[in-house]
Amino acid sequence: MKEFYSALKPFVNHNTQWNAFANLLDQYIDQYQRLLEQSSDPTELYRAQGSIVCLKKLKKLRDSVNLEE
Repeated sequence: MKEFYSALKPFVNHNTQWNAFANLLDQYIDQYQRLLEQSSDPTELYRAQGSIVCLKKLKKLRDSVNLEE
């Protein structure tokens, strides 16, 4: 896992790239949040919830990469 984190350091520490990526993740989270609010199908609800969880984990990637030494 350490070799993956070291390969990601340039990306997560480049503010312009990281901020653009984080903004894109926020937009996806908003889309899935709207889907959660509007859907009545349990399968769609579970998928949207799982997608939101994954996207939020990606938003924490910077912290994970920088904490791993």
